[in-house]
Amino acid sequence: MKAIVQTRYGSPDTCTLEDVDDPVPTPDEVRVRIRAASLNARDWHLMRGDPYLARLAPGFGLRAPTLRIRGSDFAGTVDAVGTEVTGLRVGDEVYGLRDGALAEYVCAPQRLVARKPSNLTFEQAAALPMAGMTALQGLQGRVGPGQSVLVNGASGGVGTFAVQLAHAWGAEVTAVCSTRNVELVRSLGADHVVDYTRHDALRAGRRYDVLFDLVANRSLRDLRRALTPTGTLILSGGGVFDGGSVLGPIGLLLRSKLVGPFVGQQIVSLSTSPATEHLDVLRELAEAGTIVPAIDRSYPLPAAADALRYLETEHARAKVVITI
Repeated sequence: MKAIVQTRYGSPDTCTLEDVDDPVPTPDEVRVRIRAASLNARDWHLMRGDPYLARLAPGFGLRAPTLRIRGSDFAGTVDAVGTEVTGLRVGDEVYGLRDGALAEYVCAPQRLVARKPSNLTFEQAAALPMAGMTALQGLQGRVGPGQSVLVNGASGGVGTFAVQLAHAWGAEVTAVCSTRNVELVRSLGADHVVDYTRHDALRAGRRYDVLFDLVANRSLRDLRRALTPTGTLILSGGGVFDGGSVLGPIGLLLRSKLVGPFVGQQIVSLSTSPATEHLDVLRELAEAGTIVPAIDRSYPLPAAADALRYLETEHARAKVVITI
């Protein structure tokens, strides 16, 4: 099969289209013929090995990524099933998460695969898993009617879903984005939009019940200052590549761990735990029209390096999709 393979850290030019062996499902896995995949910030972090501290994490390596095939979000058709798989069969249209999704086939445990939302295209479905799940796990149980919510990084993959979910759950949503994305986030349900090139939402004097930070470009003090005394700060990575860093967004997460026990505000360092039940919830939300994936650009698999370059350098809005 064709796949986007990387054998050393570096620029998108290190990601090349190669022929590799077709994967064989283990007893608890399904093999999916991928029709579309999408990119996430995790892809450029893995590609660059940045921040350096992350090279101690699974999937990374000290000198090269241990996961050779890029990508993790996918949508496609079940091609084969393991002997222990129940509930899915060959021909089912599915979506899910698994490292190695920038390829013609991927094998994934049944717990990371679910039936595709019936009203979404393969491209839309592929845009949903990681970003949608991050928004869901970040906000579910923390946002409700009448609350004020600030989404910092509202035009990104996670941010576009976070705006829609907070709006659907009855919150008053303020979205922070750049000038070119104002109309996008407003169309997704934001009650107020702050163009960060003109105004500083964190220094405007307003305090929020929930602040979902997806950028990691502000100090912990600045973020806490924009919260009510008992508000909730949700941190979920972020950062951009600027030549390499030791800590990157991990620094903010570490500081939050130190400060959290001593303040009245709740500080959450979000770590998602993907599972079929979360994919099922996202499918229900999509089929109900509560969330709609926003897609910035689509690229064919042979142009995946160009897609990674756009994601990394052009601050892509919403989701970048790879068609296969």
